[in-house]
Amino acid sequence: MNISLNKELLQTNDQLKIGIIHYTKIVVSESPQMIKGRTQLYQENLYLELAENPVTQREGIAEWRTVWKSFGADPNRYRHSAESLMRRIAKQNYLAPFHSAVDLNNFFSLQYEIPIGIYDVAKLSGDIEVSLGDEQTGYEGLNGRFNSLNKILYSKDQEGAFGSPFVDSVRTAVTEETSEAIQIFYLRPSLDESECNQLLQSAGKMFTQVNGGDSQSFLLNKNNLAISIEG
Repeated sequence: MNISLNKELLQTNDQLKIGIIHYTKIVVSESPQMIKGRTQLYQENLYLELAENPVTQREGIAEWRTVWKSFGADPNRYRHSAESLMRRIAKQNYLAPFHSAVDLNNFFSLQYEIPIGIYDVAKLSGDIEVSLGDEQTGYEGLNGRFNSLNKILYSKDQEGAFGSPFVDSVRTAVTEETSEAIQIFYLRPSLDESECNQLLQSAGKMFTQVNGGDSQSFLLNKNNLAISIEG
């Protein structure tokens, strides 16, 4: 499987960086109590912080709103997933546990203040490209409705669009049957390569501590437009 970054995206933002973690031999299940407790405490502390500083003033959230706007999408109408999660917490509408993969994905998104998606490799077909959506781009999302991705970054395989920093598709959702997954990090463009790689390695290590298996991380940017994953 090859994963690539459409080079036309770099004409808008040449600092765009996409992180990829490939997980194999994982076991997805109900999150352990330690993760549930840590996530709940993190949300409660975040709620207190957001009472003092609004969501849009958080550095990562603000940076991704700017990226969103630079590609032509309205960040007030189509909020990226990290901002949507944080706005829920600002209303004390805390995230309920789902399973160990999604719970950690949400935790990372809150911690790093960036959109992140996770996908079942068994449900993907062929190579993957991160590109910019047009008026025809969209899919049935995990939010229960059809989502248009016009002027929004998205990921596609041979069957079409399946993921974005807005909302992910039903088609490639990770379940407790998933044993191999791809996680896509829409990293902050202001981070340098070493910071990005350190973030990915830390996330991969924590994910496999909970879900078992192995992880391998990669970085897509202007210096590395494509990677190859064996499987």
